[in-house]
Amino acid sequence: MTITQILLPHVQTAINSLFDLESVKIEFQATRKDFQGDITVVLFPLVKLTRSNPAELGQKIGEYLVENVSEVSAFNVVSGFLNIVISDQFYIQYFNSIRNAENFGFVTSSDESQAIMVEYASPNTNKPLHLGHIRNILLGNSVAEILKAAGNKVYKTQIINDRGIHICKSMLAWKMFGNLETPESSNLKGDKLVGNYYVAFDKEYKNQINALIAEGKSEDEAKKQAPIMVEAQEMLQKWEAADPGVIELWKRMNQWVYDGFEQTFDSLGVGFDKNYYESDTYLLGKDVVAYGLEKGIFERDPDGSVWIDLTEDGLDRKIVLRSDNTAVYITQDIGTAIQRTKDFPNVTGMVYTVGNEQEYHFKVLFLILKKLGFEWAENLYHLSYGMVDLPSGKMKSREGTVVDADDLITEMVDTAQSISEELGKLDGYSDQEKAELYKIIGLGALKYYILKVDPKKRILFDPAESVDFAGNTGPFIQYTYARIMSILRKADFSYDTDASIETLHEKEKTLVQQLAMFPDVIQNAAATHSPALIANYTYDLVKEYNSFYQSVPIHGEADLTIKTFRVSLSKRVADTIESALKLLGISVPERM
Repeated sequence: MTITQILLPHVQTAINSLFDLESVKIEFQATRKDFQGDITVVLFPLVKLTRSNPAELGQKIGEYLVENVSEVSAFNVVSGFLNIVISDQFYIQYFNSIRNAENFGFVTSSDESQAIMVEYASPNTNKPLHLGHIRNILLGNSVAEILKAAGNKVYKTQIINDRGIHICKSMLAWKMFGNLETPESSNLKGDKLVGNYYVAFDKEYKNQINALIAEGKSEDEAKKQAPIMVEAQEMLQKWEAADPGVIELWKRMNQWVYDGFEQTFDSLGVGFDKNYYESDTYLLGKDVVAYGLEKGIFERDPDGSVWIDLTEDGLDRKIVLRSDNTAVYITQDIGTAIQRTKDFPNVTGMVYTVGNEQEYHFKVLFLILKKLGFEWAENLYHLSYGMVDLPSGKMKSREGTVVDADDLITEMVDTAQSISEELGKLDGYSDQEKAELYKIIGLGALKYYILKVDPKKRILFDPAESVDFAGNTGPFIQYTYARIMSILRKADFSYDTDASIETLHEKEKTLVQQLAMFPDVIQNAAATHSPALIANYTYDLVKEYNSFYQSVPIHGEADLTIKTFRVSLSKRVADTIESALKLLGISVPERM
């Protein structure tokens, strides 16, 4: 039980007994570092209700708590704040209760009747994954892990965009320029090979546009009449008609891409419980449109198209079926969401990890599903995130100026190697151990740098800055973990015992307080879908540990009881660092 949970009923009882008031809302916050105390009651909202001044109110509540609550040892009132000092014994007992707790901070639930589905990645099969995908993938995977840690059953999924004109562009360019090239013959990952032909299509398309403009065509005419675009559109029509030759090529090139994606996912340490494919889902939703028409939720225009009017909800009219009876994207998304609840009947909520340029789309989607009467539509969430910028500017897939995910991973590992070798602390490592360490540091730097930022904010990504071994970075946190591992290895005595000390050093108390925050941080991160809360909590924990490490002796402590407690406290910190970083998909090294 947290100190807030302990104090809340006592503060309410105090107010009730002193002022005859029930069900008063109490606001707690951490005590400011320049005041004495561990937790603070904000008095201002209570002043009017109790008809007293802040000093008198704080004094009365404080005296009541000292007299009636064993955990409270002292208090002080500063302006409108009651600062409460918690006894050392409370923190010692709390530490003993969590000292060897398995999965400390995590909630284990046996209830699988309700689940959350988290969608992320969702790439196109015409190009390799890039830096923008990495932010999406890391966010979605981390939020899924955080939701699990908060006690939820979670399914991870992606919808792979494997059909459409953009896919036909790569296919056509391969037919025109590929000379039967394969991933094996070119020694390229399949997604990279296919992506090269997407770029080749755009290059040829621009050449043809320029040639037509030179012949006197307008730019719009040239774009529509360019032979390569006309042929790509014909290929899409053949695909929709299930032309055997087109379907065979489509399956072959898509498989190349799937194989390439899997290698990247493995490098990032992520996976999925189920893959959905747009080629299977793009016709879904039409039956729902018919149902919506019958119920008066949708309306048919004179040209035969079907719409929903959301103007009374502050949105616009939205088309859900074209006049030629073909679906639009939102129709597919409606059908796919419903299909997921059929595939996983216990799904009662979904999280969509998609960039912030789609915020309006998801407002419309969620509202339509609510109007259709699906209860689970109340639990839909758009995990919206900002773009990832580079010092060199915006990425463009068609022009081949994206930062390839695999290349970035390799660069991060190489940067970690360069810095590690420069620091010169790898004596005794085998080549294999060094390679594994570089990977742990490089990927940890990448993931932490991206996840420590609030999802809604844009990121300017600097690979060299992310691998800095000082400051708010993954390597700095990993290095602290490795330092603690060294402390534990040096212990030639058993520290797996309850603390039997009577008092705490100020730095010990602060460290236990920081540990005590972890369960609430997990719950808050789950509620807000923000891995940044986990990342920055871990950084704060590491800073507190390093301050503790610099301020008090550990193995140099003469008193064995105190030394045992400090080693045991170090172990709990290390375990919590490891658990927190695991929620971010980051591994920790035993040595650095």
